[in-house]
Amino acid sequence: MARYTQSVCRLCRREGLKLFLKGDRCYSDKCAIERREYGPGQHGQGRRTKLSEFGVQLREKQKLRQIYGLLERQFSKIFTSAERMKGVTGENLIKLLEARLDNMVYRMGFANSRNEARMLITQSHFLVNNRKVTIPSYIVKAGDVVTVKERSRKATRIIGALDASERRGIPEWLEVDRPKFEGKVRMIPARDQITIPINEHLIVEYYSK
Repeated sequence: MARYTQSVCRLCRREGLKLFLKGDRCYSDKCAIERREYGPGQHGQGRRTKLSEFGVQLREKQKLRQIYGLLERQFSKIFTSAERMKGVTGENLIKLLEARLDNMVYRMGFANSRNEARMLITQSHFLVNNRKVTIPSYIVKAGDVVTVKERSRKATRIIGALDASERRGIPEWLEVDRPKFEGKVRMIPARDQITIPINEHLIVEYYSK
């Protein structure tokens, strides 16, 4: 499967804000954007050019895609699903992204990043409602319970992620029992509960062209 293999810190510097792609490092003074606020590459310190309307929409789409760690085709398919749902397309898009299993594993604190969550899921470290799920794009529902497998509870990555998650906190729509290595989805959050620096209306405009 195709995947992004370059430094994820370049993505944050390209967008000019933290996308929190590298776990606990993003909360420390080692964060690349804290040390080098200019863009990546040979001409990164040059003057930023003013973006066109289309350019602004494109950059907003790229930011959201990078935050959730998706390739273009994956992101486009999710947008198409959001369009077909009842309600506001932009809000549907954010909700579908939040409901992915890899995002929920990250939000619950079992992984330091969504990318790490995807890796752990494909390696069969998690159960959903006591059933093995190895698909990161699996859509969870309100009431679903995500559990770390018994054999995986001593994994250094998972234990380290749980310790580090205290820094960023657990969203109100999730309930996590750390001693049991278990998290429950209390609800799928409304848009105003999801704090990401994105204007989804620009993304809808981008795809409507």
